[in-house]
Order: sequence, then C-alpha cells, then structure tokens
Amino acid sequence: MLSDTHGFVHPRIPEFFSSCDEIWHAGDIGSAEVMEQLEKLAVVRAVYGNIDGQGLRKDFHETALFTVEGVKVLMLHIGGYPGRYTPKARSLIEKYRPGLFVSGHSHILKVMPDNRYHLLHINPGAAGNSGFHKSITMVRFAIENGRPADLEVLDIDRKKRI
Repeated sequence: MLSDTHGFVHPRIPEFFSSCDEIWHAGDIGSAEVMEQLEKLAVVRAVYGNIDGQGLRKDFHETALFTVEGVKVLMLHIGGYPGRYTPKARSLIEKYRPGLFVSGHSHILKVMPDNRYHLLHINPGAAGNSGFHKSITMVRFAIENGRPADLEVLDIDRKKRI
C-alpha cells in the first residue's frame, strides 16, 4: 500500500511489493506512468487524490470499497484518522462499516486502531518526492483470518534515493 507518489516511482518499490498479490494506492498518483509501472508488479486498486488531473480522475474514483480475504476495505485520499476523520470519511465509515480504512494526503505514516468504529486505519505516508516529508514510506501486510497481519513498513531517508 502506498500513497502520494506525485508521479515518482521509487526504485525500491518493485522489490518491496514483489511478493504482493495487490498494490493499493491511496491517491495523489501524479501520472498514468506511475500506474503503468505498478500494474507490471501486481493488480492495482487506487483512488485519485487532490493533485490528480482529469485523466486519472477518469480512470479512478474518489473512493473505493472492496473486500479482500474477508476484510472490507474503504479507501479515500483525504480522510483524516481516528478521532479526526473528515466529514466525508466519517459518513462513509458509518455507512459501510469497513474493517480497514485507508487514506493518504497527510504524507504522515499512521497505523491506528479505531475502537469506536472497530477498524484499523492505515495511512502509508508518502512514497514520492514532492512534499515536506523526510522519509519515503510504504506498507505491506498479509490478511489472515479476515484481519491484517504481519504489517511491514519500508521507510527510506528521502535524501538517499535508494
């Protein structure tokens, strides 16, 4: 899972996602070329973000709701986090009751349980070079018994490139 690539595919992405069946992109993709590169690695599920132009908005939706291995997933680029959801995110969470809520936008990696809505929130941070973040981050995990498990974070000093 990644977010906020802003048109940049870090050279460590293919290795990090090599064992994954799917890659989820939580918006601010930046270019169709990013999606083309990710689609060579695995099935991609994505939502568009606030910087994405009409081409990407034509190909992707603002929100995605899907079920994988028994986990209902809601993905939205600008969603906030537990206790501070955006009104749209809160409304969608209350309506669909996902077990996993994924958002991006903040460029800040967060993995937080939400006891009120009985879900896990993940913001994978930012995988691109645009923004204020000091680290390039992305997340991968398995799903076991209908729950995310074995969560791993790739955290790369943005100045190092590789």
